[in-house]
Amino acid sequence: MLTPLKDLKVSKHLIPAHGLIPNTSIQNKPLMIYHRAFDPNNTSPSAIESHFSSIGVVDPQWRYTMYSTSHFHSTSHEVLGVAAGEAKLCFGHEDNPKRVEEVLKKGDVIVMPAGVSHRLLEDISGGFSMVGAYPRGSSWDMCYGKKGEEDKVRNIEKIGWFKRDPVYGDQGPVLDV
Repeated sequence: MLTPLKDLKVSKHLIPAHGLIPNTSIQNKPLMIYHRAFDPNNTSPSAIESHFSSIGVVDPQWRYTMYSTSHFHSTSHEVLGVAAGEAKLCFGHEDNPKRVEEVLKKGDVIVMPAGVSHRLLEDISGGFSMVGAYPRGSSWDMCYGKKGEEDKVRNIEKIGWFKRDPVYGDQGPVLDV
């Protein structure tokens, strides 16, 4: 079900702050996309949840699509496993000239640092859904890059990075940044 680490293709993106959205500017940890981490022909939402839980780094908390409004989290990093479909997502905010737009498909995993704005641009296949997971012991919030969120944004600096890779455990791309 899991692509061997030696065969995994990973995209890494540092996205500068845009307005009141910090993106990767505070911790300087990249947005990471593990392309086809899970075999798209042999995975399901429950298989992704089970795998995430077995690694013990993140706790799966929901199954859903991605909101179509740009938002970010100031209290937690986020790990998303694409469980169904194909969609075009925007990272960094749609008005940011240095944003990242990616088409993600079933089997892909996104490791998103706290502060990175994200939103759904287009559900290409219809029925796009993900498993959303957060580091154990973390709770997530919703921020939109508006006045009044500055104290929340400053707290991103205090959030620890992963000690183990949420998909591969003791080895893996998050340990190399």
